[in-house]
Amino acid sequence: MRKEPLRTCVVTREKTHKMNLIRVVRTPEGNVIVDSTGKANGKGAYLTKDLDVINKAFKNKILDKVLEVEVPATIYEELREMI
Repeated sequence: MRKEPLRTCVVTREKTHKMNLIRVVRTPEGNVIVDSTGKANGKGAYLTKDLDVINKAFKNKILDKVLEVEVPATIYEELREMI
């Protein structure tokens, strides 16, 4: 059995398996993308796959603080569509 990596959601601060989270990345160029592979290069932040968590992150601008860049609203729409 392989050890499953645990990651922390930036909104709920709950540790869970990586497969239960969505990764959002600030690339070295400064762009913000949703990382579906989990291997994109750059600073990453994890969100629980829950609509309430996504809405709370949008309302409180948590991703802006963690990624240290303004996250466009289109990223939040893409996250909502994934759920």
